[in-house]
Amino acid sequence: MALQLQLRTVSGLRGRADRIAKAAFRGLSFYTRVLESCEDEARFEETFRWPVASNIDGNEILEVQVFNYSKVFTNRLIGTFRMVLQKVVEEGHVEVTDTLIDDNNSAIQTSISIEIRYQAQDGTVGTWSDKEFLETPGPHSEGDSRPPLETDSLLPGLRQSSDVSPGKSSQQPADRSFRRAGKGVFSAMKLGKARPTKDDHRKQDEPAVLEAEDLDRKAMRLGGGLDPDTISLASVTAVTTNVSNKRSKPDIKMEPSAGRPMDYQVSITIIEARQLVGLNMDPVVCVEVGEEKKYTSMKESTNCPYYNEYFVFDFHVPPDVMFDKIIKLSVIHSKNLLRSGTLVGSFKMDVGTVYTQPEHQFYHKWAILSDPEDLTAGLKGYLKCDIAVVGKGDNIKTPHKANETEEDDIEGNLLLPDGVPAERQWARFYIKIYRAEGLPRMNTSIMANVKKALIGENKDLVDPYVQVVFAGQKGKTSVQKSSYEPLWNEQIIFTEMFPPLCKRIKVQIRDSDKVNDVAIGTHFIDLRKISNEGDKGYLPTFGPAWVNMYGSTRNYTLMDEHQELNEGLGEGVSFRARLLMSLAVEILDTSNPEINSSTEVQVEQATSVADNCTGKMEEFFLFGAFLEATMIDRKIGDKPINFEVTIGNYGNQIDGTAKPVLRRKKEGGDGDEEESELLQNSSEDEGGEDGEMVSVSSSQPMKPLVTDRNYFHLPYLEKKPCIYIKSWWQDQRRRLYNANIMDKIADKLEEGLNDVQEMIKTEKPHPERRLRGVLEELSSGCLRFVTLADKDQHHSSRTRLDRERLKSCMRELENMGQQATTLRSQVKKNTMKDKLKLVQNFLQKLRFLADEPQHTIPDIFIWMMSNNKRIAYARVPSKDILYSIVDEEMGKDCAKVKTVFLKLPGKRGFGPAGWTVQAKMEIYLWLGLNKQRKDFLSGLPCGFEEKKIARGQNLPSFPPISLLYTKKQVFQLRAHMYQARSLFAADSSGLSDPFARVFFTSQSQCTEVLNETLCPTWDQLLVFDNVELYGEAHEMRDDPPIIVIEIYDQDTVGKADFMGRTFAKPVVKMSDEQYCPPRFPPQLEYYQIYRGNSTAGDLLAAFELLQIGPGGKSDLPPIDGPTDMDRGPILPVPLGIRPVLSKYRVEILFWGLRDLKRVNLAQVDRPRVDIECAGKGVQSALIQNYKKNPNFSTLVKWFEVDLPENELLHPPLNIRVVDCRAFGRYTLVGSHAVSSLRKFIYRPPDKKAQHWNMTAKHLKGYLAMANGAPRSRPTGEIVVNMEPEVPIKKMETMVKLEASEEEKEKKKKKKKGGGGGGGGGGEEVEEEEPDESMLDWWSKYFASIETMKEQLRQQEAAAAEAEEKEEMEIAEEIKLDDSPMKGFKGQAKSKEKSKAPKEDKKKKQQAAPELPEKKNKQKIDELKVFNKELEAEFDNFEDWLHTFNLLRGKIGDNDDNATEEERIVGRFKGSLCVYKVPLPNDITKEAGYDPTFGMFQGIPSNDPINVLVRVYIVRATDLHPADINGKADPYIAIKLGKTDIKDKENYISKQLNPVFGKSFDIEATFPMESMLTVAVYDWDLVGTDDLIGETKIDLENRYYSKHRATCGVAQTYSIHGYNVWRDPMKPSQILSKLCKEGKVDGPHFGPGGRVKVANRVFTGPTEIEDENGQKKQTDEHLALTVLRHWEDIPRAGCKLVPEHVETRPLLNPDKPGIEQGRLEMWVDMFPMDMPAPGPATDISPRKPKKYELRVIVWNTDEVILEDDDYFTGEKSSDIFVRGWLKGQQEDKQDTDVHYHSLTGEGNFNWRYIFPFDYLAAEEKIVISKKESMFSWDETEYKIPARLTLQVWDADHFSADDFLGAIELDLNRFPRGAKTSKLCSLEMVTNEAELPMVSIFKQKRVKGWWPFVARDENDELEVTGKVEAELHLLTAEEAEKSPAGLARNEPDPLEKPNRPDTSFIWFLNPLKSIKYLICTRYKWLIIKIVLALLLLIMVALFLYSMPGYMVKKLLGA
Repeated sequence: MALQLQLRTVSGLRGRADRIAKAAFRGLSFYTRVLESCEDEARFEETFRWPVASNIDGNEILEVQVFNYSKVFTNRLIGTFRMVLQKVVEEGHVEVTDTLIDDNNSAIQTSISIEIRYQAQDGTVGTWSDKEFLETPGPHSEGDSRPPLETDSLLPGLRQSSDVSPGKSSQQPADRSFRRAGKGVFSAMKLGKARPTKDDHRKQDEPAVLEAEDLDRKAMRLGGGLDPDTISLASVTAVTTNVSNKRSKPDIKMEPSAGRPMDYQVSITIIEARQLVGLNMDPVVCVEVGEEKKYTSMKESTNCPYYNEYFVFDFHVPPDVMFDKIIKLSVIHSKNLLRSGTLVGSFKMDVGTVYTQPEHQFYHKWAILSDPEDLTAGLKGYLKCDIAVVGKGDNIKTPHKANETEEDDIEGNLLLPDGVPAERQWARFYIKIYRAEGLPRMNTSIMANVKKALIGENKDLVDPYVQVVFAGQKGKTSVQKSSYEPLWNEQIIFTEMFPPLCKRIKVQIRDSDKVNDVAIGTHFIDLRKISNEGDKGYLPTFGPAWVNMYGSTRNYTLMDEHQELNEGLGEGVSFRARLLMSLAVEILDTSNPEINSSTEVQVEQATSVADNCTGKMEEFFLFGAFLEATMIDRKIGDKPINFEVTIGNYGNQIDGTAKPVLRRKKEGGDGDEEESELLQNSSEDEGGEDGEMVSVSSSQPMKPLVTDRNYFHLPYLEKKPCIYIKSWWQDQRRRLYNANIMDKIADKLEEGLNDVQEMIKTEKPHPERRLRGVLEELSSGCLRFVTLADKDQHHSSRTRLDRERLKSCMRELENMGQQATTLRSQVKKNTMKDKLKLVQNFLQKLRFLADEPQHTIPDIFIWMMSNNKRIAYARVPSKDILYSIVDEEMGKDCAKVKTVFLKLPGKRGFGPAGWTVQAKMEIYLWLGLNKQRKDFLSGLPCGFEEKKIARGQNLPSFPPISLLYTKKQVFQLRAHMYQARSLFAADSSGLSDPFARVFFTSQSQCTEVLNETLCPTWDQLLVFDNVELYGEAHEMRDDPPIIVIEIYDQDTVGKADFMGRTFAKPVVKMSDEQYCPPRFPPQLEYYQIYRGNSTAGDLLAAFELLQIGPGGKSDLPPIDGPTDMDRGPILPVPLGIRPVLSKYRVEILFWGLRDLKRVNLAQVDRPRVDIECAGKGVQSALIQNYKKNPNFSTLVKWFEVDLPENELLHPPLNIRVVDCRAFGRYTLVGSHAVSSLRKFIYRPPDKKAQHWNMTAKHLKGYLAMANGAPRSRPTGEIVVNMEPEVPIKKMETMVKLEASEEEKEKKKKKKKGGGGGGGGGGEEVEEEEPDESMLDWWSKYFASIETMKEQLRQQEAAAAEAEEKEEMEIAEEIKLDDSPMKGFKGQAKSKEKSKAPKEDKKKKQQAAPELPEKKNKQKIDELKVFNKELEAEFDNFEDWLHTFNLLRGKIGDNDDNATEEERIVGRFKGSLCVYKVPLPNDITKEAGYDPTFGMFQGIPSNDPINVLVRVYIVRATDLHPADINGKADPYIAIKLGKTDIKDKENYISKQLNPVFGKSFDIEATFPMESMLTVAVYDWDLVGTDDLIGETKIDLENRYYSKHRATCGVAQTYSIHGYNVWRDPMKPSQILSKLCKEGKVDGPHFGPGGRVKVANRVFTGPTEIEDENGQKKQTDEHLALTVLRHWEDIPRAGCKLVPEHVETRPLLNPDKPGIEQGRLEMWVDMFPMDMPAPGPATDISPRKPKKYELRVIVWNTDEVILEDDDYFTGEKSSDIFVRGWLKGQQEDKQDTDVHYHSLTGEGNFNWRYIFPFDYLAAEEKIVISKKESMFSWDETEYKIPARLTLQVWDADHFSADDFLGAIELDLNRFPRGAKTSKLCSLEMVTNEAELPMVSIFKQKRVKGWWPFVARDENDELEVTGKVEAELHLLTAEEAEKSPAGLARNEPDPLEKPNRPDTSFIWFLNPLKSIKYLICTRYKWLIIKIVLALLLLIMVALFLYSMPGYMVKKLLGA
């Protein structure tokens, strides 16, 4: 069904210009491309196609207009061609050449040549033309890979316009089938959806729905081989919504959801830190979320502390507030009570970033720490952590925590979102604040009024400043005292890492006040919208641009109830101010020395910007007309009401501007000339001089009239009030235009996707064709955007962001268009679902791109005023009503009638108040430049006269003040209200008494009230007579007003409760149309009912609007149909509309009732279940004593009922439980409505098809596995070779060889490299073979977890691979599309090519991980670890027994979904089966058919049964901390019936990941005790223990399930060892039982390890070893093989539960919906009447093994020298070595001191002894210690096994100096060097390439290791070397060969041979002196002595000389 126009040429044009043509039909216009500079003739040669929904009438007109195209001005019309389509309708194909006419309807010389084809809906008109269907070129074998050829061959040799979707040519047949496919059931908003038609001339026996095959056959016949895989379907909805352009869609959801607080939980685990910068630090981690801080414990003297501490922060705030909170992790050095410590480094990110991660979490990621105080420094270390943010109802899948053996690849696991580079740089964010305007008055001081009274001075009553918050830092501008138009010109500078991990910048204008500052308005800038990280991206940039701020109403009150709106929470209800600002980012070059390295926020002056930088001031004109105001809430109905429209402050009369002067400098005027515009309440005669109009912004007050009990309406009748406002804004319309184009593409896409989903939901044929149509529309829309946006590249006032965004939007859309084209060709029936997901992503992306960050014109607010008080409002975005001459750019509601629902402002609109409508308006709005305003009335319904004020009477473009409609049509509306379902429970009984109220224009009517039901079938026709509608008749037909239907709950007292609302559009019949198919009678459709934002059921109804012609009502179709005598005057829905019924039988299985709660404080004692469906029903037997036995005595009952043929229309089935009390009283306990009977309908199998399907399916599966068994097999047998042993063994031997070769190679290398001695290869290989006796259940568990992780990894890899492949294919196809060769072969080839390398890669990838895996797998038997509940895996075990929750009580008004749990008052167990009545014979004739059980054959008896329940609790993970210290002391509590086990004495101290490893045996009786509760409590010394969380398991469903969940089937059968068979029944017994129950032939065990079950043959091993190694024959392995593949057995097969561990979330009723941790466990059940099972499997936690590590420190070398000698200034060090086993710092041991080492050499021969407990499986040391002196008991910690050795310099009077350290992970550390020379820094930094050893394998290692520390530049350097020997002994060995500490006995070490200098003088003075004298200063002393002697001699000489001389002289 389509009209197709081929526009060939336009000739006889004058002049030379760019030409464009526009073709319009039924309001849908297409433009051609622009033909540039053509003179006489324009050859368009383009084809347009209108898919039409209803047959074209001969009087309809097609219009073609030809324009001269101009980029800047509006296009100038050359001429128009109009053609009545009568001839086209008759003949189906017309060619025309004709002249154009101008505006005055006179012909001009230009002529046009066109060709038109039309294909009618019913195929009556015209013939299929071969041109329209394509011969498929090439062979027809590969239909998939054909490129879309249709476009090219649509019309030979013509280029197509971008408007015609490619490939629409092949759409007719698909369209036809779609039209007939039955109802458009489930339309959320069926406004003008195409009505499905009924073909009246179809023969009776033709099927009602054309099946796909017919369709394809038809297509083949008609089109000569059209490939069904390429048909696409044009829009079904868009056609009819576009037929008339007069109305736009209303929004159905009412309540704003943004501002409502929700529960959030942020959980952070700090695991460890590495490479912290600094010497010998004592680090503490501070975790800060928002304002809350928590600290880890302090670890002493280590640079890589291990914490593993868990913190939880709970919040109850709105989402916006939550996601802006900053998470800050900082590492602090040596914090204690007295000092705050120094910051090492910190990391911050906002909560929103975490929440947007997959699973809302980062798991085991490394945060990079940096120092905010010092930008030049590099990184300060890494912190490993988990961060998760959980909202209510989010479930987080924790990756499984097992032993983390994989080496930490820090760089590969950084805590950063995808796409953020690891090396983030510092950047400056410059936020410039220029000025603001339009601020409201914020006077808080009474003084101002006093002043005014005394002095008369009048100041602006606001003192604004701007505050900017970003990444946890705040900056503010100066305060501008009393100014409504403050000028700042300041810039605020933030320094932050780039890209920042905080998404939003919050800009807030605040009012400064002495008491407290309040926000005036808030704006958030989303960095993702103002930057682009792609390779052609750009840094964040913004403005200079105005941002509009919205918030509470502007009238100032002291306590503003809507203050939150000004803080940016919730939707603003009024314009507050606008702010001119800009933002720029500069990446810092940190190497530059001038840089200011602080990250404090700075504020400095900025240069102001020119006035015109944000665009040229333009005068805008806003026009509005109120066509209807109804549904006005009755609370305000008694006073006159008027409506006010405002845009910014324009039009706001009450509290708009405190100053009358709005400074607007006129262009051209010099700056002094100011125009003041007084905004007064203008009366009708006002107006400026010379017809200059003054705005009229509000309607006249009018008294409302009563509509009904709840609502009033305003009697506008034919006189519709109008408003108009002039306003001045900067002209930045381009931004809005681009946003509009994208929004329209997105709307169309969304509508299309809804169509596709509805088709899937209602199972209409060929949804994939519709999806192809959607993709075509998308790609043509994208291309159209590129052409439109391209023309506006050079505009003076465009900011950088405008230019960059335009570029990136064009890139994105072009890309999206290409991808859509490619996807279109890939859409097949089977790929439909995946492709749909991809298209959903397109939609999100479009919506994101369309959101324009730089505001222009503020939004429009419509306020309803009563008595000058603001009551309710609606907010209309200005872009939605903005006018443009280009259709695509026009706002979606511009010049259209829009239905708007007014709502209460702010918090008043939350909850029930927000659901009720305050008023429903039909309003027409138009906004555009004043100079474009000539056609602002064009979209109004026609037939009115304009009433203007006196001044503007004769000015044609002067706006009217009201419209007077002269034309009115009279209609009758018939509302066929059939039924509603899944309504909302509004009464305390859990039911409602619903009735519906239908509103149409100003009339309303109600259906009758049906008591106590959630699924009322009213079956009632409501007739509205004399509905008057104003306007032209033809417009009404396509565009009737909408009908509002509200559902209420009738209460005996008080007013009815609102339960939901929906909208509908009626089908219209004009008086001259026939009441006949295809449009009439209309069909019932489902309309989705909404209550606030949540859905609240569906309404099944049909609406028709019939025009009452001149002949009055007698012409209308008669209302026939049986009038119910008993229902009085109520009319039922007439026959043609109500559904066709047929007889069904409903069988009910009544099993029992469970967990019934008290009703009105009385216990339920004798309950009964009533089942009701469509007025018929059945009651169960009465349970005589609910306490003793809650099961029913009679199991199956049935009733017959008439149900609609169409399953989608089936009414729900109601289950109600009543308690029969004495004296014949009944009390309702609870009820449940089964809303869809779909899953319970039994369809008898189609014999032929069924059989074929089964065999085909299974053949496929098994052909691959079938082994070469003898050919002479009986037919129908399928041999399944299930011999897991053999192939794996082969694989293993192969792997072993390769691996051992590799190992040998490695060892050779190691030996060559001179790596240390010690263990050769032998020992390592021994390790690999796990010894049977050593294996226990935990070995099995850990092996299984490894497997699970590996599987997850492979799944991820596979998913990534598939995605990559898809992308490659898309890329390939895009390339192909560009290449000229578009045939089959090219594409096929390239596909092959692209596949080939992929597959090789895949093979390699798959082969690679298996090699190392398999080495030690497969020796250990495994179980299955489910990382979810078993129920989730096996469909809740409802394979035949279903559980229905009984509800009671009304649904709370707060978040509806959360309260579901609290409303459950019990559960009904049973099942249903629905089938058409005469059932085929073969079922009843089957062997053993018991008629009393009907369809429920083979059901076990429901008598009480005794069962032994064995609960195994393995461990819990991530428990919510319950104590102040951030830990918990968990223990297990189990409750089943009367048994209550509290394992209190075995609590585990201070653990959030406790390993319980316990099993509990409980005897229980089903059905009385069937709900098992396993809870984890926190033990407290005083007070009661707190519940951490609990999980509930329904054991009964598990016990009776066909999946056999009583005891999991193990992987292998063994009779001894750790994997012993747990079930008392052997596999063969289980198999025989299953075969017998399932009536399956078998099992037949044959020779040679074969067993036959049904028609399957399984093979497997037949021998088993007992304890003594004797081999015996057995069938058990074979039987087990069958059990493990039971799902493959035809008919009876289903998957049996394997041996498993399930992971169940723990929930706490106080914090509903938020996980409090997880519990790993499993449950076995054994009936007591069977042989008893063996003892429980021992899963007690592994005891750590006791070891002793002996470390001998022999020598040190090259230790750096720290001390200077007092006397000589020489460098020396007093060396000692300290050692400890990581985490046990208190047990540190020191050697003695080697004093005064001058060379850095030290000799010690000193032994440390470290006893420790070690868990080999987890590679952790276990230590138990008291946390503090106040702790009650010891806490067990698990820490990695790391030995730390440090070298120190001893000082006597000051603290010892730390020189260096080495940390050795005992599981993998570098082998020591042979000599000191070979020992280097490489051994620490380059660990990856060095040979690693494990002390647990080598036992004894000796060598040299380097000590390292960081120097001033943070570089690692060697600060010494140590020769040490590590010797590991088990506790037993250590006892046998004891050794002494230090150098003591036993096994003493010899004294070190130290040089004598190492003694210090005051400890051994004589020795020191002797040494000093003897060695060092010997010669010096001798010289001094000699010199002294000489001196003495001289002195003596001089002394004695004179005397002697005298003697001599005197001769005495």
